[in-house]
Amino acid sequence: MKLIRSLALLLVSAVVAAPALAQDRRVPSSAGELRLSYAPIVQRVQPAVVNVYAAKVVQNRNPLLDDPIFRRFFGVPGQQPEQMQRSLGSGVMVDASGLVVTNNHVIEGADQVKISLADKREFEAEIVLKDSRTDLAVLRIKDTKEKFTTLDFANSDELLVGDVVLAIGNPFGVGQTVTHGIISALARTQVGITDYQFFIQTDAAINPGNSGGALVDMTGKLAGINTAIFSRSGGSQGIGFAIPANMVRVVVASAKSGGKAVKRPYLGAKLQAVTPEIAETLGLKLPTGALVANVAPNSPAARAGLKLSDLIVAIDGQVIDDPNAFDYRFATRPLGGVAQIDVQRAGKTIKLNVPLETAPDTNRDEIVLTARSPFQGAKVANISPAVADELRLDASTEGVVVVDLEDGGTAAGVGFQKGDIILAVNNQKIARTSDLEKASKTASRIWRITVVRGGQQINVTLGG
Repeated sequence: MKLIRSLALLLVSAVVAAPALAQDRRVPSSAGELRLSYAPIVQRVQPAVVNVYAAKVVQNRNPLLDDPIFRRFFGVPGQQPEQMQRSLGSGVMVDASGLVVTNNHVIEGADQVKISLADKREFEAEIVLKDSRTDLAVLRIKDTKEKFTTLDFANSDELLVGDVVLAIGNPFGVGQTVTHGIISALARTQVGITDYQFFIQTDAAINPGNSGGALVDMTGKLAGINTAIFSRSGGSQGIGFAIPANMVRVVVASAKSGGKAVKRPYLGAKLQAVTPEIAETLGLKLPTGALVANVAPNSPAARAGLKLSDLIVAIDGQVIDDPNAFDYRFATRPLGGVAQIDVQRAGKTIKLNVPLETAPDTNRDEIVLTARSPFQGAKVANISPAVADELRLDASTEGVVVVDLEDGGTAAGVGFQKGDIILAVNNQKIARTSDLEKASKTASRIWRITVVRGGQQINVTLGG
């Protein structure tokens, strides 16, 4: 598993011993009471959990090639040695036709993907949909008419802290393994793994290789997709995170509909967390809710009547503690209807109905720049509302943004990042992708580039 974090924990425990006489002790009345087991659940769900093998061909680059003196005297070899990078993860069969959901980081950049079933059979698979925002991907087994065993989705909103769960996957490549534990926390939002921070936390042992595997409840339904751990050693230390089934359901539904991107409701407003200082200014007892910092004109939020400085406290009756909780709740609402949002405004609580519709994606004009320039290998797009929503940009942002980078391309090599907004090249304003394409084809020894990254404007000079 790529996503491994370090966490320093200070545990303060208080153990209160109940009087021995108050405990209910009795002799088991039958042999059956001694034989409690999760085996019936495991036997039912195990065939639906698969191993995912991903392979990627990479070119080994000799660092001496970056030395101009070496290049001058020895030239540049025409063919660099290639190496096969492999990654291992787990997946869950969610459709009998051979549709598998896993983590995006398991198959990211893969040239080949294989699925191995619990009965050891292997199949070639194709990538149907990738969604980096949730770290989920959907695969399809190729060239088969077989009907596979699947897992049904649980309603992850009904999970409670203390519920027993099983984690099934292929840790360390040793083979399919089952561990058990409880849900130790819900709605974890300060994890920093994906755009949608709303994780199930469990103490069921999760290790590298479990990524993409199943977290199942005691009814044998899919409660979540195991995604990450906090660890000092790289192994399980009892803090694992899973993507809730209700979010997984949205991604799988988009894949089943034939979409190449996940369709989600679009709000058209920027939200910010309520700090203790803001709570004191607003006269709030607790620093909770999502504060509206910006509303895009003609967006669903604007049409519903949402205003600057409104405090969102609930959606469809579910309490909102912070912007991450709102993002998750809103993203898992079905398209086509409305969501009722409770907001506090001027000391009063009012209800607004926000239409659930996708973000407009007109005039994206996405292109890959191929001319010899610092931008070679960058995929760029005009910032439509949909692009701004995908890249978590301010809804009012305009211009040209980097949406992807080719591995080994010049753009990646000089340090461009996904989400960079290109404002100007050699003092020429960049308003459209066609402007950047034209600028990239202009021969120049020195490139003066103005970029906005994370809200900060950066001036860069390359070449010389």
